[in-house]
Amino acid sequence: MTARRMKLGLFLWATGHHIAAWRHPDAHVTAGIDIEHYIQLARTAEAAKFDMVFCEDAAGLREANVNIASQTSRSIGFEPISLLSALAVQTERIGLVSTASTSYNEPYGLARTFASLDNLSGGRAGWNLVTSASPIEAANFGATGLRPHADRYARACEFATVITGLWHRKPAGHDGESFSVRDPLDVPPSPQGAPVMVQAGASDDGKDLAARTADVVFSAAQTFEEARAFYDDLKGRLAAYGRQPDDVKIMPGVAPIVAATKAEAQAKYDALQELIPDDVGVALLSSYLSISDLGRYPIDGPLPELPESEGMKSRQALVIEQARRDGLSIRELARYFAGARGHWRIVGTAEEIADELQERFEGGAADGFNVMPSWFPGEL
Repeated sequence: MTARRMKLGLFLWATGHHIAAWRHPDAHVTAGIDIEHYIQLARTAEAAKFDMVFCEDAAGLREANVNIASQTSRSIGFEPISLLSALAVQTERIGLVSTASTSYNEPYGLARTFASLDNLSGGRAGWNLVTSASPIEAANFGATGLRPHADRYARACEFATVITGLWHRKPAGHDGESFSVRDPLDVPPSPQGAPVMVQAGASDDGKDLAARTADVVFSAAQTFEEARAFYDDLKGRLAAYGRQPDDVKIMPGVAPIVAATKAEAQAKYDALQELIPDDVGVALLSSYLSISDLGRYPIDGPLPELPESEGMKSRQALVIEQARRDGLSIRELARYFAGARGHWRIVGTAEEIADELQERFEGGAADGFNVMPSWFPGEL
């Protein structure tokens, strides 16, 4: 039996994943629109034997308040499939995974786009399927609000069926609830056959869709127990779709802060945390909790009771659970969340961080990790 090998992805994010990364003294503040910056990151990841680079996407500003949006580490940037097409000719081996929404695309067009990237790269493309959970993004496509969560996932399920059918040359013709497609795809298969399917939903609907369609699943978990529970839950759903546990690789996000000593690493993290304006941190937290403005509540008070979201249900639940578990005020929660948006933060030496990754990998809580450096290029 071949030994398991830890999968590693590099999550690209302009100046870095910490919300205040752009304020770091050594940050490249125009990184979001500098192709040479991304080429260097992709080549560095490839040389370090990473399996993929990954780009998220949302078609629009991340915050309704432009003043807040302008004070984050990601306010402008390239459309990701275009970016990855450029990176395809600057790299040789590394996978190229882009997010695209099932709510604001059509299957035939997206199938052509990803199949083209797959061929241009020699069979290295992947699609991260999202249903989109931002009312701001919805408004850019003529909608007055989000579709209900269940409706978005019903559309996504049909979308995935159509697009994979096109990629795998199944008999032409589809006439369903949301989509009607007549012709077969006019782009040939790539050396890998079809793009890799990636997903990140952690609601029940999201996990069922991942169990049905995904090759890779990104997740967010703070503790070993949370990571193991998600891992077991998702792997346990695969049999219902005729799949084996090894058919899907689960890669939680991890945001490491590394230095020669634990104390030095903690000092690096603390310095980044001091760069977060409170109003920006609270606005980011409000966005992920899908509520209008936490700023109207006392910042040093507890998180209030919140209505159920039609947005990112799983991320809302994760943040609320952490606030309750650790007794965090809104200010404390906002500052913690701004560092990695709810993903696992590790602060320590390279050896300490490697040991923690190994523990989750060998302990049945991960097949690999989606690495989220706090600021680029320094933390890569």
